[in-house]
Amino acid sequence: MRRTERLFQIIQILRASRHPVTGRALADELEVSLRTLYRDMAELMAQRVPITGEAGTGYVLEQGYDMPPLMLTADELEAAALGAAWVAAQSDPSLARAARDLVSKLAEVIPDELRPIVLDAGSVPVPVGRFEADQYNGAELRRAIRERKRLELAYEDRSGQASQRVIWPLMIAYLDNTRYIVGWCETRAGFRHFRTDRVRGLEVLAETYPGRRSNLIRDWEADRQAKGTRYQ
Repeated sequence: MRRTERLFQIIQILRASRHPVTGRALADELEVSLRTLYRDMAELMAQRVPITGEAGTGYVLEQGYDMPPLMLTADELEAAALGAAWVAAQSDPSLARAARDLVSKLAEVIPDELRPIVLDAGSVPVPVGRFEADQYNGAELRRAIRERKRLELAYEDRSGQASQRVIWPLMIAYLDNTRYIVGWCETRAGFRHFRTDRVRGLEVLAETYPGRRSNLIRDWEADRQAKGTRYQ
């Protein structure tokens, strides 16, 4: 276990305990020597982690302590790097760029010993195809989803028939090499899935749609299960 991971684990053990935890108990759980454990405790205290106690009496983590958000384990960092790599390969250009920036920022702020996990990850996605280029601004679509804005779509179905739709966008769904906008379609008065490569243009309208997005997603899930609806 890397030292950074061990320091993180010590905090987790102390956070979960309602009573002082002795150095021996910590050393046994972490499978390290007492000497190593005492060095780790000194390092945590030097980093201003609010741990009280000392060797022989036990250690306590003060209530209300929040760990720094980037005190991540090797597996957590590899998961983040893998997810970012998948997004960079599968998403629209603006989100792909954000994923690459995320990896760069992680590499800048994590300890040197963990940097290779992000920059030279052992887990990588292998794309089996490419998405068609979108004919709209993906950032605008994601903004509409976050802010519950109604959308007007210029859409072309699989037979080439063009139509104008006003929808309540709920999410972007990824399936194989195809992306879908999932939403409530005012034009058809029901939940619909719109392939992003068939969207010829979109406009974010000023009005928000009624209700909570989480409730609509729950209704969509129930509707999909009831009808056995598949993405098309």
